Amino acid sequence: MMFKLLKKLWRDRRGNALAIAGAALPLIIGSAGLASDTIQWALMKRQLQRTADSAALAGVYGKMSSQTVNTGTCSTANSQPVYRDVYTQSDANTRLDTTVTCTVGTPSSPWNGSGYQAVQVTVSAQRAMAFSGFFVSTAPTITASATAAVVQSGKYCVISLKNTAGTGLSFSGGPTVNLGCGMKTNAKGADAVNATGNPSISASPVAAVGQIDGTAEFTAGTTFQPYSAPQSDPFASVTAPTVPSGCNQDALRGSATTVSASGTAASPAVVCYKSLKLTSGNVATFTDAVIILNGGDLDIGAQATLNCTRCTFVLTSTDGTAAGNVTINGGATVNMTPPTTGTYANLVIYKDRRTAYCNNCNKINGNSSSTITGGIYAPTQEVQFSGDGGMSSNCVQIVSWEVTFTGNSTISNSCGTTGPHPFDGSMVRLVA
Repeated sequence: MMFKLLKKLWRDRRGNALAIAGAALPLIIGSAGLASDTIQWALMKRQLQRTADSAALAGVYGKMSSQTVNTGTCSTANSQPVYRDVYTQSDANTRLDTTVTCTVGTPSSPWNGSGYQAVQVTVSAQRAMAFSGFFVSTAPTITASATAAVVQSGKYCVISLKNTAGTGLSFSGGPTVNLGCGMKTNAKGADAVNATGNPSISASPVAAVGQIDGTAEFTAGTTFQPYSAPQSDPFASVTAPTVPSGCNQDALRGSATTVSASGTAASPAVVCYKSLKLTSGNVATFTDAVIILNGGDLDIGAQATLNCTRCTFVLTSTDGTAAGNVTINGGATVNMTPPTTGTYANLVIYKDRRTAYCNNCNKINGNSSSTITGGIYAPTQEVQFSGDGGMSSNCVQIVSWEVTFTGNSTISNSCGTTGPHPFDGSMVRLVA
């Protein structure tokens, strides 16, 4: 009797679906629980990675600002610009809803070399998962690591040191600018680089701490780098000499129409005038020389000739605050090359950085008979290329507060492997 009842029950198909569903329910619940844990894990990992990335970037920017970044536990009690510039420790814990451990370590090769500014940050946290927490007594540890470093961003031969809001590099009218290298400004704001009118600009990369206002005026293939790290002053270590006593006479006096000075590469001649102003028919020739202008101008007028071979014009004053202006007229014949060694290596014009700001004090209007090679340095003032002239140069370097190209000026620049060369630019990037 019992045997017949069992056989009947075995053949009965009613309730099979419920039995199968019951048997499969643990698998369904487990899959859903694991999926939920996976999503929670991935979200936590992303939050930690973002924290590590931000902390590493903050550390490198801190190093660039000469702050101390020590290896070891991240701390807000010392000068480490890691958590202080991103989160405080309590902020990190609150944002991620758990206790976060942060350490600054030594970056891996090659970023641990002496030539690199790099910071590695590792953050970790334990997070109990909603489903797997029923089966695991210890919450798993989630870790994220990031390495940020200063890397080369390009090579620049025009640098605007302006570090406030406004325009550092500007183009107006119809200038033709062929640099053969890049340009960069430390200016901030929406129009750090501004091009209006109908210019033709060939320069790459074009970088700014702020934004680049318009790109249509640049040639195809130009690389734009807005929001870049500031560029350091490549001539920051160069200082103006002390003005010799009695230096208060103009270079040309009375009926004189020529002036000259020469030395040797090993021992340059040092001469001092109040100013050097050349008018039609005047000729100035300097070879291996440093020409100090004490509070007066360097003014090369139409039909004048200036030959400057391995020489530097230093515009300063007794106290350094009243350097004169630079004017090179488009009708002049100007050929200038800088010294290759010494204090003013690669500089043809140096203006004392103690001189007050001026936006219309340094005008260069070259022509097809003019060649300028080397650095033009006016760190507190504007340098303006203007007019209808055309000038060629063998790697002119312009480093000033602001740089302006205007009118129908033409500049054709080329840089070789010897002599003056573009400056290496830098940017902060995550590298690992």
